Amino acid sequence: MKKIYRLLLCTLTFLSMGLPAVFADEATHQLVSTSLPAWSIIPFVGMLLSIAIIPLVKPEFWEAHMLHAAIGWSLAFLIPFAFAYGMGEAWYRLLESVLLDYVPFIVLLLGLFVVAGGIVIKGTLAGTTKVNTLMLLIGTALASWIGTTGAAMLMIRPVIRANEWRKHKVHIIVFFIFLIANIGGCLTPLGDPPLFMGFQRGVPFTWTFHLLPILALNLVILFAAFILIDRHFYKKDIAEGGSPLAEEEEAEKEPLRVEGVHNLLFIALIIIGVVSNGLLPKEFAFFADGAGIPIFQEIVFPYATLAEVIIILFAAWLSMKTTKKSTRVLNDFNFAPIAEVAKLFIGIFVTMIPALILLKTHGAQLGLSQPWEMFWATGALSSFLDNTPTYLVFLQTAGALGATSGIATSVGTVSQIMLEAISAGAVFMGANTYIGNAPNFMVKSIAEQSGIKMPSFFGYMGWSCAILIPTFIINMLVFFW
Repeated sequence: MKKIYRLLLCTLTFLSMGLPAVFADEATHQLVSTSLPAWSIIPFVGMLLSIAIIPLVKPEFWEAHMLHAAIGWSLAFLIPFAFAYGMGEAWYRLLESVLLDYVPFIVLLLGLFVVAGGIVIKGTLAGTTKVNTLMLLIGTALASWIGTTGAAMLMIRPVIRANEWRKHKVHIIVFFIFLIANIGGCLTPLGDPPLFMGFQRGVPFTWTFHLLPILALNLVILFAAFILIDRHFYKKDIAEGGSPLAEEEEAEKEPLRVEGVHNLLFIALIIIGVVSNGLLPKEFAFFADGAGIPIFQEIVFPYATLAEVIIILFAAWLSMKTTKKSTRVLNDFNFAPIAEVAKLFIGIFVTMIPALILLKTHGAQLGLSQPWEMFWATGALSSFLDNTPTYLVFLQTAGALGATSGIATSVGTVSQIMLEAISAGAVFMGANTYIGNAPNFMVKSIAEQSGIKMPSFFGYMGWSCAILIPTFIINMLVFFW
């Protein structure tokens, strides 16, 4: 963890060293918004294709050079961008993405990864269909209250451990990503960042309960599919000589118990940190009106975000100091998964800068006026881009449609069904790809660290196209048509 802290600190220091020599202004920002060409997203596409293809063709090479690929594609965007719009504008966009988006993102993942890694469920836990369904249901229920990332990090290791004996278990992790890392987080603003952004812009905290009927329908469909698939593979595993309990476990079953349970307090502390980022500017003048540390031109690192980062890192530090090493050994805890995510997502965050600029500039011109259109547009882009800015763009688009009744937000009145469509699209369809939501890739990495051969980027999309897309079509026909 110290290495990751040093890496973040060195990155910020390196970025700040170049600031005095560069300049950007509002006229340049406006010029970028109006003239940025569509082909500027080529490095982003290249980054995604690298993640999808190179691990299949050269897995060892990719393992050693994924950071080089991320940096290379980032430079492929930044260098031409700097030539076209000036070094100052390039620095501005880079700092805006890295400091305001990437740093809070990776710090939250790091904190939850460290804290959840200190909690282990000990005892005899057999990976039967009944047990797997129950664990997925528990994780899905937790996701709306401790966040999809928190629930995923808390539940992934018990699920993996319970199914160590099984040969056919990839589907379990895939449904884990569908349910716990994404769909389960729709009921409160704590569940997924876009919903929290909606809360900050005037959507009532409990409004998200309106998504319960959609969630219930999806859970019926997905759990029915999971049970059928898992029963098939469970019978296959048994037929091939597998057993949910080893011989010594058959003789004496160990009762279930939780070790490192005090880390739940640190998860609560992380949630407090996340919530404080939204509430402090509303409650205290010191944090209000964008107050923060001046970085470059109008870029300010908000005091509220700084408070969130400090609280999360403090929780992670407390977890490392107070959790027995033997507990983390039982979890096979190491920093490889979070390091992989940090390397890849720095490239994703930088290269998707032009895609987000184009979306923000032209999103209102897409002619979207029907709930089903908003559902699919928000969902399709949330499958590949950060779902938080995507949600905000379409929330603003919906607010400009002139609805006379519905939810009063800071961007205008949005009809309830339109807000449901945008919220569902942003939260649910993050499950369509590994990069659609923060915990997806983390779960994949942890599973692979545990010896589970996960599907490739396109292989995973095959699962989502076969199971999720038909589910979302049903959502559209029942709720948004």
